[in-house]
Amino acid sequence: MPDRPPGKPLESDEKGNPWTIRLTLLVMAHLAGTVNIVSVLAMAPVISDDLQLSATEFGFFVTAYYSAQAFWSLPAGALVDRYGVGRVLGCAHVIMGAGSLLLVYAGNYALSLAGLFLMGIGYSMTNPATSAGVLSWFPAERRGTAMGIKQVGVPLGGVIAAGSGALATVDSWQTIMIVTALGIFLNGVLCLYLIRFHRPPEKGELRAIGNLRAVFRIPRVQIYMVICALTNTGQTNFFAFLTLFLREAANASQPIAGLAIGLAQASSAFARIGWGIVSDKWYRRRRGLLMTMICGAATVLLAAMAFVGPGWGLWLGLGLAFLLGITIASFAPVAQAISVEMVDPRLSGSAMGYTMTGVHIGGMVGPPLFGAVIDISGSYGAGWLFTAAFTGLGVVMLAIWFRGNSSD
Repeated sequence: MPDRPPGKPLESDEKGNPWTIRLTLLVMAHLAGTVNIVSVLAMAPVISDDLQLSATEFGFFVTAYYSAQAFWSLPAGALVDRYGVGRVLGCAHVIMGAGSLLLVYAGNYALSLAGLFLMGIGYSMTNPATSAGVLSWFPAERRGTAMGIKQVGVPLGGVIAAGSGALATVDSWQTIMIVTALGIFLNGVLCLYLIRFHRPPEKGELRAIGNLRAVFRIPRVQIYMVICALTNTGQTNFFAFLTLFLREAANASQPIAGLAIGLAQASSAFARIGWGIVSDKWYRRRRGLLMTMICGAATVLLAAMAFVGPGWGLWLGLGLAFLLGITIASFAPVAQAISVEMVDPRLSGSAMGYTMTGVHIGGMVGPPLFGAVIDISGSYGAGWLFTAAFTGLGVVMLAIWFRGNSSD
């Protein structure tokens, strides 16, 4: 096998145009994973009533999902570096679909949590795999755009899943989740096409691939993981409690509450592409500054959620959902570009897995704390202010340590 130039990505970039089938499959991978969890969130009032869950107990649903991702993101990143995008995405879909079915057929709360945990294990493999694919197949000057496009799968999946919130009024949530699982399995089969673009690691590279110790020794990666945990608290709490919040605090109907998630996801679909293009054109050397501005605006909007209530307050809530879709729900392409650009391309999967661990820790810790604040204070407003404070701390850290590009 010929020698590989230093820093050349592990996935072959010589077979056709990556902007067509490959990028479409990356989008679909995120779409499948997002439909899975957002369907649960969109049907939160129905599922909570059926299983007789308190706000805190439902918060632990989300915690189970994100704790699985925090647990498995590091191994997932190393697996991508070693076995390639296609194989890892195929496995991810099998596990996500199995989690959906376990949730449907669980006979008790513990097994329901296990279903969410399996969903999280599966999706934890998706971000490192798709981000490694972008790093390997696309040039640096177009990487932010490609990252933004592949991340559109998240809001597109959210828009589809938002329909579950309305559909749950005419059909059972169990039936909806079974159909979702079947779609995930089918998409996993399609992702196996990407196996052809994997180049097995050369002899001597195995020690470097998945070498998490090398990633651990990079101080900026350590700091960035904490920042990701703080900022993702805002995103997770926003999506986890939006429907419950609008139903209980603003007296919204179930279809209107589901519409709010769809509105946020729809605005995010455009914003993710937009932020990717903006970061490539004007902020390629200053992606950290762009992320600071996006998350800073989101902090203010999250605090404003405390003023949502019945009547005109419902319209305020819908407007804030739209704007938070543009901000807190859409900074991921910029954040992930920072992650993969911090390290040598051979360690991109491991670095992405490590920083995603921070993302999932935020998702794991945020919802039960949000639910506990609500249960103790009796007010959703206190929960939103708590969330804004966590996100704001992440913004301060970004402003201090990541004003330029991660590689500066």
